[in-house]
Amino acid sequence: MAKEKEKKQYEMPGTEIVEKELNREKYRKRYMSVMRSTVYVLIIVASVAVLVATLWLPVLQIYGSSMNPTLFDGDIMLSLKGSDYQIGDVVAFYYNNKILVKRVIASSGQWVDIDKSGQVYVDGEPIDEPYVSDLALGECDIRLPYQVPDTRVFVMGDHRNVSIDSRSKAVGCIADEQIVGKLVYRIWPLKDFGAVKNIKYDEKTEATTQPAQ
Repeated sequence: MAKEKEKKQYEMPGTEIVEKELNREKYRKRYMSVMRSTVYVLIIVASVAVLVATLWLPVLQIYGSSMNPTLFDGDIMLSLKGSDYQIGDVVAFYYNNKILVKRVIASSGQWVDIDKSGQVYVDGEPIDEPYVSDLALGECDIRLPYQVPDTRVFVMGDHRNVSIDSRSKAVGCIADEQIVGKLVYRIWPLKDFGAVKNIKYDEKTEATTQPAQ
């Protein structure tokens, strides 16, 4: 009896059992390999996304009402880094450890004037501002007419009565190195998804609009 038990104890498993075990091990190795590859791909994609968002396409959220009715509190915007900022572009810039969003009104060397009703003049010519719902002089303590210094731009919020911008000495004109980027797309809320309507002026300061999509 003891010999029979010893024989059963050392009996080799059958071929079918060995094959199942080998297949199970192969599947485990293949599964782990796929999981590692997936994790690596996700890490790379996330890293590239963060790099792109940081270097070229910063994502910004709007706070406050200084850009109404163009942008609203809670809007999430995609901005584009660069140095080619045109009159009429909506730009984000650093100010006192915050990021503000305003519209470019005039560039280096141009003269800006604003009358009591809030009508803005650039180089002596009134500009058409279809993006402004109510004109207002707003908080203005600079001496008008005002010439924009070199390498700077004069910016104003679209909600003229509440916006604090280049009309105030506290903010002043914005240096190129302060600018985070030009706001190009609204990505939230989804119902308003699309390009920001920027206003472009020709040499006569006549306004034209770019299509939203």
